[in-house]
Amino acid sequence: MDEKILYSVADGLSRVRLRALSTIGLTLSFAILTATAAPSSHPQRNLLGGPPESHQLGKDLPGIQAALLPYGEWTPFPAADDRASWEALDATTVSRLVAAGEEAAAKEWAVLPATVYLDYMRNGDRRSYQVPWSERRNRLIALVLAESAEGKGRFLDPITNGLWLLFEESSWVYPAHIFMQRAGSDLPDINEPIVDLGVGETAALVTWIDYLLGPQLDTVSPMTRKRLTHEVQQRLLEPCLERADFWWMAWDTQGHPINNWNPWIVANWLSSALLIEKDPELRARHVEKAQRVLDQFLNSYPADGGCDEGPSYWGRAGASTFEALDWMHGASGGKISVFDEPLIAGMGRYILTAHVGHEWYMNFADANARTVVDGPLVYRYGKAIDDDELAAFGVWLWQRHQGKAAPPNQSLGRIVPELFLAAEMAKQTATDPLPRDGWLPDLQLMTARDQAGTTDGLYVTAKGGHNDESHNHNDVGSFIAYLDCSPLIIDVGPEYYTAKTFSAQRYEIWTMRSTWHNVPLINGHEQAPGRAFAAGDVQYQADATSASLALDLAAAYPADAGIKSWQRNITLHRGEALSITDNYALSAATNPNEYHYVTNRSVDISKPGRVRLGKSPSAETGRGAELTYDATALEAHVTTMDVTDSRLIDVWGKQIHRIDLVEKTTPLTATRTIRISPAK
Repeated sequence: MDEKILYSVADGLSRVRLRALSTIGLTLSFAILTATAAPSSHPQRNLLGGPPESHQLGKDLPGIQAALLPYGEWTPFPAADDRASWEALDATTVSRLVAAGEEAAAKEWAVLPATVYLDYMRNGDRRSYQVPWSERRNRLIALVLAESAEGKGRFLDPITNGLWLLFEESSWVYPAHIFMQRAGSDLPDINEPIVDLGVGETAALVTWIDYLLGPQLDTVSPMTRKRLTHEVQQRLLEPCLERADFWWMAWDTQGHPINNWNPWIVANWLSSALLIEKDPELRARHVEKAQRVLDQFLNSYPADGGCDEGPSYWGRAGASTFEALDWMHGASGGKISVFDEPLIAGMGRYILTAHVGHEWYMNFADANARTVVDGPLVYRYGKAIDDDELAAFGVWLWQRHQGKAAPPNQSLGRIVPELFLAAEMAKQTATDPLPRDGWLPDLQLMTARDQAGTTDGLYVTAKGGHNDESHNHNDVGSFIAYLDCSPLIIDVGPEYYTAKTFSAQRYEIWTMRSTWHNVPLINGHEQAPGRAFAAGDVQYQADATSASLALDLAAAYPADAGIKSWQRNITLHRGEALSITDNYALSAATNPNEYHYVTNRSVDISKPGRVRLGKSPSAETGRGAELTYDATALEAHVTTMDVTDSRLIDVWGKQIHRIDLVEKTTPLTATRTIRISPAK
């Protein structure tokens, strides 16, 4: 494919950005707000490359090359030979890093046999290879940090051994992603280097190691760095520059939604190119093409800045976008910058809007309900966009999670800046703002709590949208509720990924189906997957006494469901209760409708018209709740799911319950209301 026809090129560096930060997609705390939601068509923003003027790759090269600092002058954080900076770290941190390095040095390196690589193709098992693959890299990170902190050379041999093992891996591609090669799913074809998340992460890892410890590695063997540069060039940089047909580049998505792959790989691609590539023109070429690729992602992004993949993916969607922008900003001395763009501000603030409280986040799609967000990264993002509230939230996250396990997918390029930001963050104000209301009109997603600034009381988040979102679950019109920051009505989230997860059989998985979300089963029919199955007539309103999301669910179900209209209204009555009202009209009534509410709490349905929900098993103290319904029209049942997936057990325990309110008759029209309130 000829790259020249794939790039829209303009003099982006000369563009003047005068727009002030807007409140698009930001948290709302007005006395009253009313909105009608309609998914917007995404403009071709081209924030980095400018508006289309030509299809000739290379038009921006002179400007980019002039903007970039010369090779070796970009120093995003101190290298290990800057002993004054490393020795200035507090003694506790140094001791922790050295101890972790000593533990890593005492271990045996994980073995990665070919047959284990084939496990994914043979039985769909992703973890048998990825777990030891990750162990190698995490061990290497621990050794590098220990050597950088101590500076005595005693970890250099183990580091060299670890690097050599990575060099000798036939491929850095995850087995689940090897389908991208022309040979398809099999062992890697070394004659066709492809680029996936694993390649990007590994290339960036070894590049950061070279940046931190390059001269020290030369004392062991000068060949190590030569081999390192060769592998990064061959496995990442050359394919990224020479090819334009990787689906994540988004010129030809090949049926994949544009998702976190794009900024995640771009951020790693940029850091590797800016640190490894010595030729000024080639460095500029990498930056120019990376800008075009990242523009494809930004062009597809909702104007409200919301991440449809959920907050646990924000760390590699919005946050990786920030990293890519930050690398370009730093490597150009601030000349390449779009931090004043409203979209970039909205992308940063999304993680604040998505926060329920403590470690809990709204978790539609494949997101985890409980997650650790990288506080220092949020702090850096807030500083970059000049948002004091976001920066203060980052400090709060950092303080809360200090000394605990690192967030998932933690990279060396994120860990080291945190070390050198600690003293600065310790002097800053730490705040968890807990906004009262949030509204993301493009995602059609609301959040609301009883009052701002506290996790006491009820919290609800609800969504419209459609059933073809990235990491989609069939969940149009679903909601999640918390009481005193403990889960009450839940979204189960995903199990550990297997070959089935992203296959044509995705919606055979129980956690993906609408029947295990908080939406009705209508005439015996679940919601269907696809962009056409979407919410209609979406209305949002919030004021001092209530917040509500109203929408029509009819189009989210197949035609065989016989739905004329299905109006659902989800309302938080602040300080009182949460109500869900379904008002429907059907063309036929062949099966009783069911209303589903999923919980990890104990359930007591012994009293008609009232469901008792026990205390949350995740909280040492707390209140139970009551769900009330019309016992003359509905009958309560409980369906229990025994949980076997360890990812879900870690969050919810070994059982999940679904409250099924089943209609006693099958009318063509009806109105059903349930209320959920704290137990008296």
